Amino acid sequence: MADIAIGVDIGGTNIRAALVSARGEILAKLSERTPTDPLQVLERVVAMARELDRAEVLGIGVGIPGRVDVDSREILSGGILNLAGLDFVRRIEAALGKPVVVENDCSMALIAEMRIGGAKGYRNVAMLTIGTGIGGAVAQAGRICHGHRAAGQLGHICVSQDGPPCPCGRRGCVETFSSGTALRRHIAEAGLSVVTIGEIFSMAADGDETAARVLRQWAVPLRAALDNIAATMDPEVILLGGGLGCDAARALADLPAVAPWFCPTILPAKLADDAGVIGAGLSIFADEVAQRKRVVLVNGVPASGKSRLAKALSQRTGWPILSLDGIKNPFLQHIGRVDRDFNRTLGKASYQAIWSVIRQAPAGSTFIVDAWFGFQPKAQLESYISAAKIGHVAELWCKVPGPVAGERYASRLEDRLPGHPGAEYVPELIALADRAEPMGCGAVMTVDQTKEPDMNAILAWVWRVFDRE
Repeated sequence: MADIAIGVDIGGTNIRAALVSARGEILAKLSERTPTDPLQVLERVVAMARELDRAEVLGIGVGIPGRVDVDSREILSGGILNLAGLDFVRRIEAALGKPVVVENDCSMALIAEMRIGGAKGYRNVAMLTIGTGIGGAVAQAGRICHGHRAAGQLGHICVSQDGPPCPCGRRGCVETFSSGTALRRHIAEAGLSVVTIGEIFSMAADGDETAARVLRQWAVPLRAALDNIAATMDPEVILLGGGLGCDAARALADLPAVAPWFCPTILPAKLADDAGVIGAGLSIFADEVAQRKRVVLVNGVPASGKSRLAKALSQRTGWPILSLDGIKNPFLQHIGRVDRDFNRTLGKASYQAIWSVIRQAPAGSTFIVDAWFGFQPKAQLESYISAAKIGHVAELWCKVPGPVAGERYASRLEDRLPGHPGAEYVPELIALADRAEPMGCGAVMTVDQTKEPDMNAILAWVWRVFDRE
């Protein structure tokens, strides 16, 4: 499979295009001023993509400054630049012969920031891109939230019903107060001759009240919008990107949240103007990544706390658990007492059944597998993983000292079904626990099962593994 895509970010001021690797690396980049005529914008996008195109390019992702129906690939509307009604996608595909993905430009930027930028490691994020206008995007559980069709228009949160008119048709959207366009208006209305936000910050730091007032006019409405986002969405973080994202974060530092209920963590984006093209390029790989199956192997010797950890992880994620004992025990209940050799045979069959279920599951499925994997060779596990077409493997190694495992096992003998090894197994288990090791078929996190597991840290680690290429 090709591992290069073209990303295009259509901004109110510039069109940026880049060759982007599946890891989010920019391999080549172009930038041109954005024409005011929508048809000319389409022509420039085609020309820039042609200049970057090569045989191994998988497709073209385009960030659109407006509302987009991702499923139908229809541009619904625009603000400062309206590309609706151009048959945009079909015309680019016809010109270049490559598949095209379209998405709101801020959503494209958020894809990049969550993958390699300022929101890496977070699953629930809101983002505003502050430039000529204000774009918005929301991610829930690691995926862009589209709502009915075009959720995430955060730049059109109303902060004053008597405010300036907005291209969306209303008045007082935060874009009309806190965008780059609005900042230039605030500066002009204040009678200042400065041209950069840096100069405004310097003047305010030197005690210039006019400059300080301009910053408040720009930042206070944004503060209100962010508090509204916190109240309605409760994201882990709100990211501020675009050409003025870092400046906005700086201006907000002196404006704490008014209500103690709504105190969102606000972070500047890290990828600056490259976020849009990187995210647009990565969007081409998103479907392929989403189709990969994932497994969390909760591994450890008997009595190492596997089942409790697996249940805790399932409660946090909703991922189903496939347990070796969960499949084997119903057979033991019906068959009755069996010897150890037959118990091992049932274990092997149950193990195979687990991977058969995963193999037949839909693409994109995630499972938690609770088992002592060491009772079968590593090569057998690798064969099952391959046959099930697993794209990501995260192993949680439940570590306990031998005496602890032996004591726990002995204390539960009365609860174990006939067929499980009895008290005679305890010395063997103690020796096994002290020499046992994880399977190592993917990334491994060792969990000390002599104390309460830190589920937040464990879940964050699992997501990092699953997000990794």
